[in-house]
Amino acid sequence: MSQRTSLRFLRRGKVVEIERLDPMLTVLDYLRLEEKSPGTKEGCNEGDCGACTVAVGTLRDGGVVYEPVNACILLMAQLDGKELVAVDDLGDSDRLHPVQQALVDSHGSQCGFCTPGFVMSLFTLYHAGVRPTRQQIVDQIAGNLCRCTGYRPIVDAAVSSCTGRAIDAWAKGARRAAEQLAALADGSDLFIGNGQGFTAVPAQAETLASLAAAHPDATIVAGATDVGLWITKQLRTLPKIIHVGGVKALHAIDNGKDILSLGAAVTYAEAEPYLAAIDPDVGEVVRRIGSKQVRASGTVGGNVANGSPIGDMPPMLIALAATLHLRHGEATRTLPLENYFLAYGKQDRKAGELVWQIDVPRLKPNERFRSYKISKRFDQDISAVMAAFKFTLAGRRVQSARAAFGGMAATPKRATRAEVALAGVSLDDAASWGRAILALAEDFQPIDDMRASAAYRAEVAQALLRKALIELAGASQTRVVGARGKAA
Repeated sequence: MSQRTSLRFLRRGKVVEIERLDPMLTVLDYLRLEEKSPGTKEGCNEGDCGACTVAVGTLRDGGVVYEPVNACILLMAQLDGKELVAVDDLGDSDRLHPVQQALVDSHGSQCGFCTPGFVMSLFTLYHAGVRPTRQQIVDQIAGNLCRCTGYRPIVDAAVSSCTGRAIDAWAKGARRAAEQLAALADGSDLFIGNGQGFTAVPAQAETLASLAAAHPDATIVAGATDVGLWITKQLRTLPKIIHVGGVKALHAIDNGKDILSLGAAVTYAEAEPYLAAIDPDVGEVVRRIGSKQVRASGTVGGNVANGSPIGDMPPMLIALAATLHLRHGEATRTLPLENYFLAYGKQDRKAGELVWQIDVPRLKPNERFRSYKISKRFDQDISAVMAAFKFTLAGRRVQSARAAFGGMAATPKRATRAEVALAGVSLDDAASWGRAILALAEDFQPIDDMRASAAYRAEVAQALLRKALIELAGASQTRVVGARGKAA
């Protein structure tokens, strides 16, 4: 298969080619410092505030799908084969974009610093092809922070402009843009640099696997929602970057009857409806992972690969008994996902080995699932405690259980002693639950940190297990998912 030495992406209707590229160059720095497009702002520079939001267009099922992303932690390599739209592109001195005009009409901008990010988040909603509810609008802008407390007029602007029918230049040029992006997807591998420093975006699975094995010191990037902060906050030097997003096979979703299989490059935005179909609680937690911008870039595989003890997805995957597939060169292996996490910052993955696929079993008729995310802020916050439970029932008794927690130990971890104590408890006898709840104190000795004290975590973990059992016992006729009262 052919190899090329220039990054290619669509910009303002034309294909841009870049032959010399710093592997660590972010889209924000490219726009502001190289392209000299100052509309996109730098705020937190860590993917939280949304001031730097841009839209990235991806070819899917023959059409271009626009998603909001944080330009401050998006690497230029991630634009290969995609379209970039920034706030500078939308309006001109004669006519504003419909979203911009709606913000003017509803007085949706105060100090104005956050406004470009809001505009771009609403631009992607404008192109979503649906008339959003007010709650969908709030979810869309959860990753855009306004310190002037001007959310109401911004939501009003979205209500009036996002009607489900786009009539702007991007809607009119949609066919042409799709043709251009299809032409860029020629299956060629991108490699810019040399053996000492490079940016690589392989299109072929074999190229990716062999390149990673040959350069075990390279940084593997999927969504860069974590790696981006290594660059902007930790100021690390990353001379070799391999982006996995160019491999089509890693974007595969096999929505099987018994197992949901996700390729390692599947983003949370892509996976969300499939994960929510496993259980509403899974969908609710995924909806609260980061923001729309983070979920459009971040991947389920990347979340697992980095081994964070506070990631929201691993506890749910462990409770569901997910299986992990890894690849090193031509060699592949599988293991229970729970065995991947060895210690803080240490995973069962050797240098150059790649997380390749995650298999998630669906619930059987006699299985019930519950998961809860506890954080200081409801939206876009890191968990203090993340709990996930799968119960196998025999009538009104718990036959067996799998319980996993995040934020309670140095890794995402099963509560094995509590699981043993849960076997045989009656849902009709709350007194029989006590031993399992108390066993959590033997399973975990949590730490104190800025998110919660050890005592708080221990008490919350016990309360969440009790909550799950109460819900399972049928104390309420309506299952409420999340704090916003969405019944399932």
